[in-house]
Amino acid sequence: MQLRNVLHAAIERLTSENVPSPRMNAELLLMFTLGCDRAYLHAHPERVLSGDEQARYTEAQAERSRGVPAQYITGHQEFWGMDLIVSSAVLIPRPETEHVIEAVLEVAKAGGQTPPQADRGECPPHTSLRIADVGTGSGCIALALARELPFAEIVAIDNSEAALEIARANAARHQLESRLRFRRSDLLAGFADASFDFAVSNPPYVGESEEDQVQLEVRKFEPRNAVFAGPKGTEVIERLVPQAHAALKPGGWLVMEISGTIAEDVKALLGGWNEVQVLPDLQSIPRVVKARKPQ
Repeated sequence: MQLRNVLHAAIERLTSENVPSPRMNAELLLMFTLGCDRAYLHAHPERVLSGDEQARYTEAQAERSRGVPAQYITGHQEFWGMDLIVSSAVLIPRPETEHVIEAVLEVAKAGGQTPPQADRGECPPHTSLRIADVGTGSGCIALALARELPFAEIVAIDNSEAALEIARANAARHQLESRLRFRRSDLLAGFADASFDFAVSNPPYVGESEEDQVQLEVRKFEPRNAVFAGPKGTEVIERLVPQAHAALKPGGWLVMEISGTIAEDVKALLGGWNEVQVLPDLQSIPRVVKARKPQ
């Protein structure tokens, strides 16, 4: 069958099976099957698919129809301008998490921690920042910060060895492996040495009582322990806050992704911290909290 006909049939199938954004998904899966970009699809509508290509495309559609996220089918997701490898071992990076990166960069800039060398992509002779990415998953936060802060030492931490393998692969893929250290740990256990300037995290923050409000494909296919924190949604953050206090230097910053549901509870947990601020995302939903350890 010609490409245009195969694509049209896929759009109809995904539409009938209530897959969100059926055209986008049909094109994405076809690009994955053929190893091409979107421009190729539109420039070669008469291209005939081989039997093997049609079979693989049909299988990809079947996976998407049963709810498997397209990112897990293709094995890729973009974040902060980087193409990252993903698997069902890690949470799929989302655009909202980029607000965490923005918050860290804003604080670093305001504190004079982004020297001129960073703008030129040059690394000064000594490391001036230490950053812990807690629950690194795919490594998306750690890698974005490594790109933006070439003078920083970043420790990517996760309790899952499978997740750390994905993060290491992404670091190698973007030639940043020399900039990161990887550690397996339960949050910041074992890091009570007041040595970090930043502790950054996208922790599990959804309460089990909210499960019915979470997309089915997230509940069914993404790692549950990366999404749900416990009955309230604050259980992981309750453990992380005191650990971060011990791991941060005086004046160091804790920056976390959160949801509007738990924003007030998280602010309460940060009693005794300085400069506590909740930042909204583009839809004005509380998305990031930042707080400074007292000097």
